[in-house]
Amino acid sequence: MLPINIQWTEFSVFLFLFALVTVVGFLASRWRRGNLDLLDEWGLAGRRFGTFVTWFLLGGDLYTAYTFIALPALVYGAGAIGFFAVPYTVVVYPIMFVVMPRLWRVSKQHGYVTPADFVRGRYDSSLLALAVAITGIVAVMPYIALQLVGIQAVLAGMGLTGTGLTKDLPLIIAFAILAAYTYTSGLRAPALTAVVKDTLIYITVIAAILIIPAKLGGFGHIFNVASQVLPTRKGSVMLGPKAYSAFSTLALGSAFALLLYPHTITGILSARNGRTIQRNAALLPTYSLALVLISLLGYMAIAAGINTKDATMVVPLLFNMMFPKWFTGVAFAAIAIGALVPASIMAISAANLFTRNIYKEYMNTQATAKQESNVAKFVSLVVKLGAVLFVIGIPIQYALYLQTLGGIWILQTMPAVMGGLYTRWFHRGALLIGWLGGMATGTFMAAALQFKSSVYPLVIGHTVFPIYAAVAAVIVNFALAVVFTVIFNGMKVPAGNDHTQASDYLVEPEVAATQ
Repeated sequence: MLPINIQWTEFSVFLFLFALVTVVGFLASRWRRGNLDLLDEWGLAGRRFGTFVTWFLLGGDLYTAYTFIALPALVYGAGAIGFFAVPYTVVVYPIMFVVMPRLWRVSKQHGYVTPADFVRGRYDSSLLALAVAITGIVAVMPYIALQLVGIQAVLAGMGLTGTGLTKDLPLIIAFAILAAYTYTSGLRAPALTAVVKDTLIYITVIAAILIIPAKLGGFGHIFNVASQVLPTRKGSVMLGPKAYSAFSTLALGSAFALLLYPHTITGILSARNGRTIQRNAALLPTYSLALVLISLLGYMAIAAGINTKDATMVVPLLFNMMFPKWFTGVAFAAIAIGALVPASIMAISAANLFTRNIYKEYMNTQATAKQESNVAKFVSLVVKLGAVLFVIGIPIQYALYLQTLGGIWILQTMPAVMGGLYTRWFHRGALLIGWLGGMATGTFMAAALQFKSSVYPLVIGHTVFPIYAAVAAVIVNFALAVVFTVIFNGMKVPAGNDHTQASDYLVEPEVAATQ
């Protein structure tokens, strides 16, 4: 039985747009039709997406519903430190422009579907590839769960609260639909639905930045109120000198980590060629502008007098207060669809990693192409089911803790993946030791903070430097990899064969087609 306080106008608009996306998701299997019994077609859409589609896919992949919910919530509670996401999305695209076309090229040449495939070929080490695969799967799982938090927030905003099944059933139905169309259409489904999602997101952001400040007396008033309220929450609208190291390392470390997440690499490998990736690296900063505007919603909520202990409800409460009911339904649909797109890509990327680097490597070395595809489809369902059960059965705080760890852990694949794109100097055994050292260091730092933060107070002499734990851990990682490479090479420990060649990494000449 639905709760009696449901906002029917909002909910009706929401349902219409959600149904539209569902239809698009199922029809996607017929779009640029390929043999979905092949993992390359199901999991990477045949690597045929041009600039336009890739722009929407990567935008939908990188800017999630949880971004829309969590970033304003962080700014609402802490102020300026919450804007670290803005410079990191500025930094990430030059890195993408330089690094990722090399990964696309070598992956295309050798049929690699995952970053662990590349590590396996580059270093001739199934164990190192397994470490990269497990890290990717474990890091992306809480990310999927947190997309559900975004959907829960908008459902609550429309009055679908209740308890037990009443509260959870809409969420279960939404992800059952997502699971069905991802199973049938593969990566083509989120690619098409991303067009709808991003269109709705931009409409919502533009409306918010025009309507809400006008109702609140302008940005001057908004910042004035925020500057008075935030100090009572131990926050500030201005970044203090003591926060510089935390802010900068968070931005830099998060930029590299974002490109190493499996769902990001899946989106990148689905592009038509390396030049498509470079063009998107030049075009995607338009999303960074949207991110600035989304972050400002936190200050607007303060000025609007929003008062809630549940940070995930900041944006829904603000929209309910400021928008007409029908447009609030549009905004809530944008956020919910903004959860489905990245969640489906994340599930596909986790399925690709399991299939290629665990199932085929250790369980069925003679697996056929069809068996690979079938296993990936099944695993994608299991991943989504696990995320739903996690959110329903476990306090959301644990998902936040795991997400904190996920960002730290995924950066520990940087020496093997990004380092491997430029040099074969590192010894495979040294990279594995470095990975273990980085994982242990980062986990220890997060545990010392009781998983409530990822910024660790590093003491050097008599000075404390707050630093993103992932950055500190990856420095340890690289240091161990360098030291043990020298030791293993001196001991003449076999380093394995490199199955790639220098020419595999060259970006192809520009092509005319961009669609």
